[in-house]
Formats: sequence, C-alpha cells, structure tokens
Amino acid sequence: MSKPQKLIDREDIEKTVKRIASEISNDFKGKNPLFIGVLTGAFVFLSDLIRQLDFNLEIEFIRLSSYGNKTETSGKVNKVLGLKCEIKNRNLIVVEDIVDTGYTTSFLLDWLKKKKPTSLKLCALTHKPARCKVPIKIDYLGFTIPDKFIVGYGIDFNGQYRNLPDICFIENVE
Repeated sequence: MSKPQKLIDREDIEKTVKRIASEISNDFKGKNPLFIGVLTGAFVFLSDLIRQLDFNLEIEFIRLSSYGNKTETSGKVNKVLGLKCEIKNRNLIVVEDIVDTGYTTSFLLDWLKKKKPTSLKLCALTHKPARCKVPIKIDYLGFTIPDKFIVGYGIDFNGQYRNLPDICFIENVE
C-alpha cells in the first residue's frame, strides 16, 4: 500500500463546505431541518458544515456498513445503528462522506422515504461516478473524484487516516 497522496487540499475543502452551507441555507433557513450524518466517515464534514449554518437545526446519526474490512462493497447493507428520533413530516438532509457504488446511499434513502419525511435531500462531500452502480441524485455535492481509494477528512481505511486534514488517495490497497 502506498503512502497517502493529496487529492484535495484543506483550503479547497473549506471553500467547498462554505459553498454547500450557503446552498443549504438558501433552501432550509427557518425550516429546522434534521441532519442525518452517516457514521463514521461523514462526522468531520458534518461538523464543519453545521458550524457554517446560522439557523436552528437538529442532528442525528446512523451507521451503515457494506464494506466491513474490505475495499470493495459487498453490496449488502447492514443498518448497524438506527435513528432515535421521529422523522415523519421533517425536512431531512442526509450527509455522506462519499457516494461510491450507490448501494449504501440508495438503501438509506429508500429506508428514510418509507418514514414519510416532508423532504429528503442528500449532501455528499465526494462522488465517484466511475464506480456508480445505482443512480443517486445528490442535491448538494462537494467534489466529483476519480476512481481512487480516498482517505482523510474523516474517511478511513481500516480505521486509519481519518485525522488527515486533506482528502488523499492511496494505491495498492487490498
């Protein structure tokens, strides 16, 4: 496995988070949306994002997994940690670190739709269209990235590299 190489630097991440926050503010100011952070990868992005918002909001987390300790998705999603609050008739914004194949995100969005929210939007820091297997509409997107295995800014490989301030890629990951 190679040493992490910078793909997106922290300054570009900061500018992009501010842009996304502005877009969300235009759509949700005064609506008290519920942000649903997908653990564990999205926690840094969500933390930076909500600090840019100047309106009432709530936060909840859900943990989903389709990777386990592998670099390829199994295609089977396991809901590990569910929501603890009522989401019916709420404005929901799901915050993801990456939309890759789309399996996990599609599973979550379908699951949430069944709970009858007023609105449901997806905010993703990164999207890797080269690997997409399920079409996903991303309402607020940070970066479109090449087909590389990324780490940093909350995103990990086997629990490592989450603390890197930049989004990096590593090669020869097995």
